[in-house]
This record gives sequence, structure tokens and C-alpha cells, in this order.
Amino acid sequence: MGRVYTLVNQKGGVGKTTTAINLGAYLAQMGQRVLIVDIDPQANATSSLGVDKHTVKGGTYEALLGQVSVSANILHNPRLNLSILPSSPALAGAEVELVNELGRESKLNHAIAPLVGRYDYMLVDCPPSLGLLTVNGLMAAQDGVLIPVQCEYLALEGLGELTRTVQRVRSALFPTLKVRGVILTMFDSRTHLSADVVSEVRKYFNGQVFETIIPRSIRLAEAPSYGLPVSAYAPGSNAAKSYESLARELLEGDGVAIAQVMA
Repeated sequence: MGRVYTLVNQKGGVGKTTTAINLGAYLAQMGQRVLIVDIDPQANATSSLGVDKHTVKGGTYEALLGQVSVSANILHNPRLNLSILPSSPALAGAEVELVNELGRESKLNHAIAPLVGRYDYMLVDCPPSLGLLTVNGLMAAQDGVLIPVQCEYLALEGLGELTRTVQRVRSALFPTLKVRGVILTMFDSRTHLSADVVSEVRKYFNGQVFETIIPRSIRLAEAPSYGLPVSAYAPGSNAAKSYESLARELLEGDGVAIAQVMA
């Protein structure tokens, strides 16, 4: 049975999309069938895999509105062995269009439910907000939420609000919603602040923080402009090794056998 994880943080610039793409790419290298589900109107995950968001004919917008079969809009990258349900700027109107819809919070979950057996992992990349699209992402998180947290002071300020949102969704709509893990990103070993943030986050999310920490990296920042994950753009970089480690840690925690990483 496939797993569905949603990456969420209402603060922008914390490495959420970067983690979705690069974690997904390494899971695929390790023998998993992976689908990235982009529900951010900015469509950064879509662009990061080399897809022009302005030419997307169908994707998460149409899936949320139930206009077409989700399978028909999935794009597969054979080089990376990675698939994506793309987003486009049209998705920005979905929150307004869904307001009066019955079961509007569960539209994404219903749309991707038929795909669960087709993929080992589905990673849902949410927008940097706590609106209806993100609630749809949380409702689809059958196996938990992954929370990327930037190793900077301001990143800590929004954690309480995010935690309260998860609790509200849990109590009102989805009682079994859980946090699968917190991923520390953009770690700068040259500063004491990064180390302090790591310590604070580990205290705040006791026992729920991944051991792997993702460093700041020029190569990681450059990779999306080439439409590639860092595993293909700079496989020897520290960031690539960190995301490989994160993928292994996730698989081991899920009790999944790890295939040999391809060169």
C-alpha cells in the first residue's frame, strides 16, 4: 500500500518544495514509485522538474474541481523515474471556487485516492499558507505530515500556529492526522544560531525530528533553474548526500527495503 505524506509550513522559503523534489528524487532512486503532487499555485515543484507551469493543460486545479481523471494529467520524467501531478497559476482561483462545495476540504484526498496502489510514495507540496489548499493537503496526508523548518530564528515563530492548525484539522476533520517528522533545513554550520534552532526544534517536537539535517547549499539553490533535483545536478554535493540520507532515514522508519542507489 502506498504512503501519502504532505509537506507543510505556512512560512515561505523554508525548503518545503526543495525537500519535496529532492526527497522524492532519492526515494525514486532507491526503487520507490514516487509521485509529487503540486498544490501550490506558484507551481515551484512543477517548475523544479522542468515543466513550464504556463503550458500545463491539466493538473491539480482540474483534480480539485473534479473535471478530469487525475491519471490523465500526471507527467512522468523517465530520466529521474519520477512523476508529478503539476500545478499552474489557475490553481489560485480554486480556493474561491471550492468555498461552497460540499466536502471542499477533502477534494484532493478523493482525487488522489485511486492512485495509492499505483505509487509507493506520494508527496504533496502545499502553498506557504494555511488556507483551503493546505487544508486539502492535510486531509490527504494519510500517513502523516512532514514539516521542513529553516534553521533560523524567525522560522520558530510560526511553528505554534502551524501546530494549532494541525490540531484543529485533527479535532474537526481528521482525527488520525499525525506529524510524521520535522526536517531541519538550511543549516549553516558557521553560526551558533543554526545550532540553537536545531536544539529548540528538537525540544519543541520531542522525538519527531529527523536526524538528517539539510545544509545551506549553492548547488541546491541552482538545481531548480536547470529543472533538476540536486541528485542529478550535483550528486557529489553535501546537499545531495544529505537528501540521500533523509530518504534512507524515511524508508528505514517506514520499514521499507532500500534498493541500491543508481549512479
